[in-house]
Amino acid sequence: MQKRNNYTEIEDFLADDSFQLWILSKVDEQGWEEWTLENLERAKLVEDARLLLLAMKVPNSKLTSNDVHEALKETWLKIEQRELVSLNTLKIKKQKIQRYWISGIAAAILVGIFSTWFFKSNMLPQDNVVTYKELVEEDNEGLVEQTNNTEKSQIVTLSDGSSVLLQPNSKLSYPKIFTGNERKVYLSGEGFFEISKNPKKPFFVYANEIVTRVVGTSFRIKAFPDQQNVEVLVRTGKVRVKSNDLVGSDKGEEIVLLPNQALRFARKELVFSKITNITEDPILVNSVRNIEQLSFEFTDIPVSQILETIEQAYVVEIDYPKDKLKECRLTTSLSDQPLAEKLKIICKSIGGDTNYEMNGNQIVITTSGCN
Repeated sequence: MQKRNNYTEIEDFLADDSFQLWILSKVDEQGWEEWTLENLERAKLVEDARLLLLAMKVPNSKLTSNDVHEALKETWLKIEQRELVSLNTLKIKKQKIQRYWISGIAAAILVGIFSTWFFKSNMLPQDNVVTYKELVEEDNEGLVEQTNNTEKSQIVTLSDGSSVLLQPNSKLSYPKIFTGNERKVYLSGEGFFEISKNPKKPFFVYANEIVTRVVGTSFRIKAFPDQQNVEVLVRTGKVRVKSNDLVGSDKGEEIVLLPNQALRFARKELVFSKITNITEDPILVNSVRNIEQLSFEFTDIPVSQILETIEQAYVVEIDYPKDKLKECRLTTSLSDQPLAEKLKIICKSIGGDTNYEMNGNQIVITTSGCN
């Protein structure tokens, strides 16, 4: 850990795995932020390395020492050639100005070299890529599309009572009413799914090159079109994941995931990696949201506290008569139900004429009081 105290060049930081993890994944296991702030000169060097690493656009990739060495070797060769031309024409330049000029060239060439390296080694093979548009066009049924262009998550309620917490920059296509013996939806981006149980009509989520099959459970899928991996994380129940039929692969591999398990699908290699303990994966740990970690098991808990938990989990606003429910307490389990079912159970438990209405992320509960 102390070796970084001797870092004097940008390439020292680029070759450090923990530095890459901190900048690209926001995981600071080695205390980089605190170490950086200890010294102003050091902070400037770290900032230059950070900007260059982000410019390279290589998320979740590891640069080996050999990669850095070869890139720098080529860089300095080009710098020397340019410097020779410059010295022949501008011999009276001051040393300080020349040093900054050379550094600028080095940074520009480094970005070019690493951009070329990234393009060659990390771009997705076009034969493997399955786009959201292709998936939707494969479905002959009329579909409704929900697009989240806001900065907050949005609730999408499906005709079977299932719910999807759709994250920003994501979209979901689904039939207005599920017909036949299957339920199919199509995702681009990230969504947390809570599926109504129906063994006779399995639920399928198509996302990039994979399809996830469930009967009734809750899970998260992260499948952005410009990212190298697709992730599936299970909160409750069981899911089965395999390659989409549109992928040019005959492996037919199917992965079964149980609660608190996940998988990462490498789109370039068409390879599944199962993660049996998500707490040991820093990327997954860093991406866990409220809905995946809050408990929905309530024993003699005030209704107001239960509703507050739902607000935090689903990023919704619930309007209800606080004075009429201030004495109400409930004991209930809401861990394995979609949002609509959770609200029905709460209203039924309160009793009387209690009802709810949901309009997007706004929920209104009306009641004359608990029994």
